[in-house]
Amino acid sequence: MTGTRTRRRAPSRLLPLLLLGLAGAPARAEEAFVSNERDNTVSVIDTGTLEVTRTFAVGRRPRGIVFSRDGRRLFLCASDSDAVQVIDPETGRLLHNLPSGEDPEQFALAPDGRTLFIANEENATTTVVDAETRKVLAQVDVGIEPEGMAVSPDGRIAVTTSETTNMVHWIDAATLKAVDATPVGQRPRHAEFSRDGTRLWVSSEIGGTVSVIDVATRQVIETIPFEIKGVAGDRIQPVGIALSRDGRLAYVALGPSDRVAVVDARTYKVLSYILVGRRVWHLAFTGDDSRLLTTNGVSGDVTVIDVAAGKAVKSIKVGRFPWGAAVRPSGDQRSAGAAP
Repeated sequence: MTGTRTRRRAPSRLLPLLLLGLAGAPARAEEAFVSNERDNTVSVIDTGTLEVTRTFAVGRRPRGIVFSRDGRRLFLCASDSDAVQVIDPETGRLLHNLPSGEDPEQFALAPDGRTLFIANEENATTTVVDAETRKVLAQVDVGIEPEGMAVSPDGRIAVTTSETTNMVHWIDAATLKAVDATPVGQRPRHAEFSRDGTRLWVSSEIGGTVSVIDVATRQVIETIPFEIKGVAGDRIQPVGIALSRDGRLAYVALGPSDRVAVVDARTYKVLSYILVGRRVWHLAFTGDDSRLLTTNGVSGDVTVIDVAAGKAVKSIKVGRFPWGAAVRPSGDQRSAGAAP
């Protein structure tokens, strides 16, 4: 009849092909990128198979390492090259260098996905860079030998730890001015905000403690000591800190003690110690928090910790003196979301 529409159906022989297309190729597995300080390389670990899949060359003395929020760019502190390198993680190709100030050690990417706060150990400053325009926004004077760097989850505050001054320096992210300083233990190395932004955890390597700071008052509310049977106190040197997503646990890398401490993040009590590789530096969770990876400088490997079991399950050989680690979101996680 006039005006009646007919709907064409796909031939039945095409349906399997259409369904296959909808299913798509398997998503790329989650990957961990590890900076090898002595080799000037980055090792890439497939977190499913727990094997190194590739290694690529980077600048001199690579240390701090972090991904853009969408996982499409890798930022790397090449300390002896005086640069923050921006790398294509698919190919390992250097895209460009960002101005970083002298001897960049660690950095933090703000929640806006483009503002980098970089600790410059040699000249006692924090350099703030716009990663999109590649311009320096400010250089903020802080304490002597800054290293640790973190930005609050709401993006309003950045902090730098200064190893020689033994302080945490608070920077207003809007004005890019230092606004306060909090004394902590000797040689603070790493800072980590809780996910709700109310607490700041700071490791003191020579002091052998972790300070927990109330962000609202900027005062230390707890100092956590560590004691390991059979290990001399001067070998217990806290550096990296990782906080579980649910806020229940904190993990602390204890340097030449070759242990990671498991801490109740609410009571601040040490629950256990996990034996890992030699001279553990930094830590990174896989995306679902089921595994924790540790970089072990002296043994040149990465230890994989099963979080639920609370024990190490594998050692993965990487380059010489692995230092930092960052986990790249899987393909599904990258397509779901985050701003670049």
